[in-house]
Amino acid sequence: MRMVMELTVLHWVYLAFVVAIIGFMVMRRDTTLICIAGILGIGILATTTIDGSVSGIFNSFIYAIKELINTILIISVIVALSRILIRTGINEIMITPLTRFMKTPTLAFWGIGVIMLIVSLFFWPSPAVALIGAVLLPVAMRVGLPALGAAVAMNLFGHGIALSGDYIIQGAPKLTADAAGLPVPDVMQASIPLVIVMGVVTTVTAFWMMRRDQRLGTWNDGIIAPVDSPKDASGEAGSEGGDLLSLGTKRLMAVLIPLLYAANVAAMFLLDLQGGEATALIGGTSILIMLAITMLAHRGKGLEKTTGYLIEGFLFGFRVFGPVIPIAAFFYLGDAGFFAMFGEKLPEASAGIVNDLGVALAGEVPVNGVVGAVTLTVVGAITGLDGSGFSGISLAGSIAQLFGHAIGSGVDTLTALGQVAAIWVGGGTIIPWALIPAAAICGVSPFELARRNLKPVLIGLAVTTIVAIFLI
Repeated sequence: MRMVMELTVLHWVYLAFVVAIIGFMVMRRDTTLICIAGILGIGILATTTIDGSVSGIFNSFIYAIKELINTILIISVIVALSRILIRTGINEIMITPLTRFMKTPTLAFWGIGVIMLIVSLFFWPSPAVALIGAVLLPVAMRVGLPALGAAVAMNLFGHGIALSGDYIIQGAPKLTADAAGLPVPDVMQASIPLVIVMGVVTTVTAFWMMRRDQRLGTWNDGIIAPVDSPKDASGEAGSEGGDLLSLGTKRLMAVLIPLLYAANVAAMFLLDLQGGEATALIGGTSILIMLAITMLAHRGKGLEKTTGYLIEGFLFGFRVFGPVIPIAAFFYLGDAGFFAMFGEKLPEASAGIVNDLGVALAGEVPVNGVVGAVTLTVVGAITGLDGSGFSGISLAGSIAQLFGHAIGSGVDTLTALGQVAAIWVGGGTIIPWALIPAAAICGVSPFELARRNLKPVLIGLAVTTIVAIFLI
């Protein structure tokens, strides 16, 4: 016997705005206005008053910020730390020992990739590009790896593998898990096989294509500018301020910082810290490291410089999440956000708008794992077309919840699949305007870099979707 769920006008209006948001993303148009219009429309239907619906817009933003504030803060703190590491030159000391293993183009490609992956897990890809670019890129080019090849490795391992899993900072799984109504650890665990498959298929394909084109003489370096020192968000050269600390102090810090983060990871396992607790540990450690280095480097001006680095970090954090807040505010209304905002305005048996739609879909449409997996991959890729990777993963989480309830299982796998697809497309691997940091540091065309990444990423998404079908 099929379950029957009574759908109200609220459900249909919400669904209509979801479709509209997807449509605008396909057309590469900004969705902020559509999300706010959706919040207003749902507010009018829920409260039947002008003041209640208008207030609902602001309250939904507050709700979204409360849900996202941990993620915004940790990213801001990590970026603030990366700024002082770059300006003191500690980053160069940290990475230099690893360059001795890069003796051939093959070792350089995989070496840059693995180092980028490790650093990105702790510092996020954009700061990581600046952290390692100054040291590794010249070494890689000396042994014969083209600048474009180095940029491909940085993108796929950093903005692809590291960012799509995001297992340390946990910004991505937090967004998708909240939208899907799941605990963060569930999404992280479900994403592990998908991230591994996507990462292996994509990087191996990209490396094979690069070596093949080099042998055939069809490789295009895509050089548009000479390689220069990486620049931070303020446009300052990464090596500026490298003499703020003595060589001995920099070497000491280059050893202590990895040890402190290793201790954090050990504490996570020993104390079973996950989600917000793990994020708080990393964040607190990063703040203390930043404070110590800033005071050592700037001495009498350390107090003021500390504030300056924090401001830089917060500017970056809110610049990244500015487009995320309106869309997250809308999609939170599909679940617990609606009840927090407007109370009990749905049918008595309702478990939230998205859950209701999922039950109704299960009762009317034959949905299976194949349809669900393909849909989540397509939706995830579409949401990444804005070049953010993060602004639409709440949508992926909501749709995963809808299909998971319709199928009866696999919500966590579908959520993880949508997250992987959205971030690989929009996080900085195939959307040209999202590739600018790596392209600028390597002195190559972002459009040529996007072209080189396109086939490997599409092949990876196809294989990962097939794997997800068997996991649902």
